[in-house]
Amino acid sequence: MPLETFKASDSLTMGVELELQLVNSYDHDLSSSANDLLDLLGRKPFPGVVTPEMTQSMIEIATGIHTQHGELLQQLQQIRDTLVAAGDRLNIELAGGGTHPFQRWFEQRIFSKPRFHQLSGLYGYLAKQFTVFGQHVHIGCASPDEALFLLHSLNRYVPHFIALSASSPFSQGVDTLFDSARLNSVFAFPLSGRAPFVLKWDEFANVYFTKMESTGVVKSMKDFYWDIRPKPEYGTIELRVCDTPLTVERAAALACYLQALCRHLLERSEPPPEEDDYLVYTYNRFQACRFGLDGMMVNPKTREQISIREDVLATLRELTPHALALNSLGALDEIERTAAHAGNHASFLRNRYKDSRSVEAVVRASVEALRHGP
Repeated sequence: MPLETFKASDSLTMGVELELQLVNSYDHDLSSSANDLLDLLGRKPFPGVVTPEMTQSMIEIATGIHTQHGELLQQLQQIRDTLVAAGDRLNIELAGGGTHPFQRWFEQRIFSKPRFHQLSGLYGYLAKQFTVFGQHVHIGCASPDEALFLLHSLNRYVPHFIALSASSPFSQGVDTLFDSARLNSVFAFPLSGRAPFVLKWDEFANVYFTKMESTGVVKSMKDFYWDIRPKPEYGTIELRVCDTPLTVERAAALACYLQALCRHLLERSEPPPEEDDYLVYTYNRFQACRFGLDGMMVNPKTREQISIREDVLATLRELTPHALALNSLGALDEIERTAAHAGNHASFLRNRYKDSRSVEAVVRASVEALRHGP
């Protein structure tokens, strides 16, 4: 089957998807309760979309299409409040965070859905190890060529989103020393990484995708686990590197940071993307995963090293006029506080562990953060 036609959408519209943890209230381990929760939520209107994910201890929520920070945040808060109320009825807690600190992957159960069973058969134990939790952000694009331009222009900013969203320092009961351990699970999949450097949709769809489909390896864009991928059925690009933050406030801020950044890039005042930009891509991505905002990245155009924290702060200064135009200054204020003062949620969770020496306390802190906000 050929790749479906790219459905052009309004430029710079945005939507958010969040994968959330289902947690037992008695021991704070993951709870295989997705069926019960989805059944309860299906009994009355839900302020968004909620769907199952790979294993029974996770769900995914999705917002509608938005243009401004305030309306996006309001919907995310409504979704959160609805989920928390439903969880209370079932004695289930919900939490953000990119990984659960001590769950055992081999105890997880694949959700009973044909695609998930097919993926489990293909990827073996990696499917259960994929019980990790991310935020995906969609940005609307007026044309497929605009989508590919933005996808590749964003490559140098990918470390920003990894470092700002990082919330997965713990896995299997230990501190991994990574701010984002979640992405190591994603990188294990053979079709993860970066998209091929193609800037024309005709070449992408009719040459690259056609060749890939002919190998039998892929059937649709869903089979690619790229850091950023086009979504032709939505008319968007989808950023996939973020851990699920602990709060919906941080999630909304990250989406609006991406929206403002795309508006800046569409002015085309920066040098255009090129294949050589990816020379340092894997290195920059590793630095962001390992060290978060304290990592060092190489600017692919100038070859200069700079701390990720300083690069975020410098970028924010450039984005101020775009935030004004998009009515998202509050979102960028949240990003600035994160980079300059508060730190990411990985540092928050490490501080909770330092105070308690307990991974269970880390989960409790995650639950409370989602429930009550910042």
